[in-house]
Amino acid sequence: MYMSTMTTIRISHQTKELLDDLKHHKKESYEDVIGRLATMAYDDEPLSDEEIEDMKASLEDIRAGRVKSLKAVRDELGI
Repeated sequence: MYMSTMTTIRISHQTKELLDDLKHHKKESYEDVIGRLATMAYDDEPLSDEEIEDMKASLEDIRAGRVKSLKAVRDELGI
């Protein structure tokens, strides 16, 4: 079996305990746990420019007070 180059890292006992809690099974390696976490950190569906602009417009609406509470919308819809 091919073994890639390895390195050593230092982590606190607190971080080690967090990693222990994230193991899927007792014998799962820290390599697997850290790899899984690192993979989860990447967004495979980044926001489009249009979505970002829509979010900016929504934030401007909120800042300008152009919003309604959920209760107000329910009352308007009669639900």
